[in-house]
Amino acid sequence: MTDDARTAREANDAEGRTPSEFADGGHETQESRRPDLSGPEFSRPEFLPAGEGAPFHAEQPRDDDWSRPGAQSDHARWGRPQDQPESLHHDRHLPPDEGDQGPGPVGHSWGDPSGRPPRQDTMVFASQSAQPPPPTQAFGMGPGWAPPPGAPVGPGGFGGFGGSPPRPARSGPRTTTLVILGLVIALLASTLGSVGTYLLTKPAGSGRDPSFSLGGAPTGSNVRPPESVAGVASKVLPSVVSLAVEGGASSSTGSGFLIKGGYVVTNNHVVANADSRVQIQIQFNNRKSTSAVVVGRDPESDLAVVKPAETFGAPEIVLGNSDNVVVGDPVIAIGSPLGLTGTVTSGIVSSLNRPVQAGEENSSDTTWLSAVQTDAAINPGNSGGPLVNVNGEVIGVNSAIATLGRSVGGQSGSIGLGFAIPVNHARRVAEELITTGKAKKSRIGVAIDPTYQGVGVRIATESRQGTQPVEPNGPAAQAGLKPGDVILEIDGVVLQDGNELIAMIRNRAPGEKLAVKYQRGGEEKTATVTVGTAPEQPSPQPS
Repeated sequence: MTDDARTAREANDAEGRTPSEFADGGHETQESRRPDLSGPEFSRPEFLPAGEGAPFHAEQPRDDDWSRPGAQSDHARWGRPQDQPESLHHDRHLPPDEGDQGPGPVGHSWGDPSGRPPRQDTMVFASQSAQPPPPTQAFGMGPGWAPPPGAPVGPGGFGGFGGSPPRPARSGPRTTTLVILGLVIALLASTLGSVGTYLLTKPAGSGRDPSFSLGGAPTGSNVRPPESVAGVASKVLPSVVSLAVEGGASSSTGSGFLIKGGYVVTNNHVVANADSRVQIQIQFNNRKSTSAVVVGRDPESDLAVVKPAETFGAPEIVLGNSDNVVVGDPVIAIGSPLGLTGTVTSGIVSSLNRPVQAGEENSSDTTWLSAVQTDAAINPGNSGGPLVNVNGEVIGVNSAIATLGRSVGGQSGSIGLGFAIPVNHARRVAEELITTGKAKKSRIGVAIDPTYQGVGVRIATESRQGTQPVEPNGPAAQAGLKPGDVILEIDGVVLQDGNELIAMIRNRAPGEKLAVKYQRGGEEKTATVTVGTAPEQPSPQPS
């Protein structure tokens, strides 16, 4: 219903119905307003003006006293299907929008909603023998009246019509629904509680996760093949020792290895400061320590032998053959670099017969080496330690490293150029030091011309400081060499400079024979030279 004024016909047309009391097809006449008084015992209900709104005091009809109109009257008029059985709507309530809408308050009425006396064709009583009395104080609203949509239910029934009151609607959810809803709420509460606990226990912005785990370590074995670096290290380490020399204002550290008889081989420069007032401490791989004394040392070969007071059952190391070493062989260096005992590094043989001069030139401690070069990391503290092959055999004694320069107060670290004394030379020197306390010096009896810039090494042509270019009746003179000859090769090795010649001769034992190729007056010649022995006092220059 809208706010515009409409006639009764317009209201009924809007609902698609036309009240049956409009005899002229829908036009209200004076005659149509008159009530039909032909019904038996008709009692005219009292009507009040529509605008007064008198209080409602209608009696509540009982279901056993009244029945709803039949199919041929009200329901045919108000829209109930014609073929619906009467018994199916005894207590049926029409919804608010089933009747016509009209102005006025909702009242209690019976029969014709226009307020006129009931007609015989629109009223059917449940019993023909006894007619029930009409409701008292009904409030008619005029012709074509019907309860507006949403009108409250009156005491006579739904919308003011007779009948039993509506059955109360079922209120509240079923028990099954409540149980399911409770389970869902419990699950959500548990999940939210867990999330809340996690967020409260996790420090904000720290990156830490209390529940984080990497799992356990995988199972495995620490057994390694004997030829592997680990296998070789486990075999050699018990024979390697660390040396510490403390004396006055100077001190030094180094490495060594245990040989037959309980002796330890090391470098001369490690124990060079040791004397009767300086104590040498040796620590074995099992971390047991003891004192030691110097048996002998050779500054020219940079080798020394010391005797520890106790070996604690350490095994002796196996000495190999340096003549069988070739470039590219895998090697392992073991020692105590920077005091870090038991350090193992690995590499290969980078070169052979590398001439190395260690110490100050022309001093009694100058060392000339024809060394085994390796890229295994060697640092200060590795000196005197063994360089071994994959069989665990010593092939060299680590002695020197090449650096790009020295830092203030110390040496720089390894740059991958380490040098070791060939073990065959170390074997001979160690035997001589143990048996005599001194090592023999190898010589061929020639002086080198330092001004020569050509290929090979030229023998000096003049005497210097009382030294002859070729020692009379010495090894070189006996082989036919003369001053001014240019030595080109030794045992097939082409010489590059005088240092290389000195290093090669000093690494040979006295009595060894050398095949020498030399040049004289533009003509190449060969000779065999037997290595001799130099005087007891070492000299940096060959004699």
